[in-house]
Amino acid sequence: MNHVPAYSRITGTGSHLPEKILTNADLEKTLDTSDQWIRERTGIQQRHIAAEGETTGDLAYEAALKALQAADVSASELDMIVVGTTTPDLVFPSTACLLQSRLGANGCAAMDVNAACSGFIYALGVADNFIRSGAKQKVLVVGAETLTRMVDWTDRSTAVLFGDGAGAVVLEASEEPGVLSTHLHADGGYADLLAATAGVSKGFKAEERGGLKITMKGNEVFKVAVRTLGRIVTETLEAHGMVKSDIDFLVPHQANLRIINATAKALGMDMDQVVVTVDKHGNTSSASVPMALDVAVRSGQIKPGMTVLLEAFGGGFTWGSALIKM
Repeated sequence: MNHVPAYSRITGTGSHLPEKILTNADLEKTLDTSDQWIRERTGIQQRHIAAEGETTGDLAYEAALKALQAADVSASELDMIVVGTTTPDLVFPSTACLLQSRLGANGCAAMDVNAACSGFIYALGVADNFIRSGAKQKVLVVGAETLTRMVDWTDRSTAVLFGDGAGAVVLEASEEPGVLSTHLHADGGYADLLAATAGVSKGFKAEERGGLKITMKGNEVFKVAVRTLGRIVTETLEAHGMVKSDIDFLVPHQANLRIINATAKALGMDMDQVVVTVDKHGNTSSASVPMALDVAVRSGQIKPGMTVLLEAFGGGFTWGSALIKM
């Protein structure tokens, strides 16, 4: 009987952004908005936009290479690839399968997870449980999006929010504590507050329902997000008999600086204990948490041995957290 490791552990992180930057000043030229209004409401100053022909898989590939290099793991060693994305390259094959082939990891399990902005947390939860069960040893977990392909650039309430990017981590079986727990939830009763307008079964054609774009009732989403994230923080800490001061760093989904501030306040955390990239990245959906984590690890903000809380909230509604010992 094989010995089952007690934990999965993050051994490498990576991220990648498209070259093109779209600033608030750029948006002022095409929308009835202002840099001041966008900054005050969202905290966003700029976002990155995928180039013509640049796909979610392209971004995922670059982030994955960096994570594998940081972990000193070759693609051929991977047992599994899980990609969190709402914007796959194709309906099928999955972006994970396309990524697997490019990396040369052929033969391992590969799948996409769609949980909107919570996609990376969900993917991490899947990977963690496969490793804890003893079924897998080394798993690549990616969050990658080209959400700007779905943006209605005439809708100032959503056009200012979203950007493209990818983040990745390598998870490996470990005797030492790493991912302490993941907590995943959803409530489809809120589907109408944040959604895409088209799909395979409902139809993609522009003459039907105005084509593919993001619709959002911002104020309602904000209220539910703040309330829900507060609850999951409590749930996560209680699961380990921990208190708020036991957390060294918070890595939240980068949707809106006001939501991040509210979550930090609920935790009693100073903002210098919170990783903030929303000003430079915008809302990159499932890519936001792993990109923010990579930025913090590579800058030395987050160091080995620290206790870190990851959390996200997204369309569905979905929400989730991961408590991690780095």
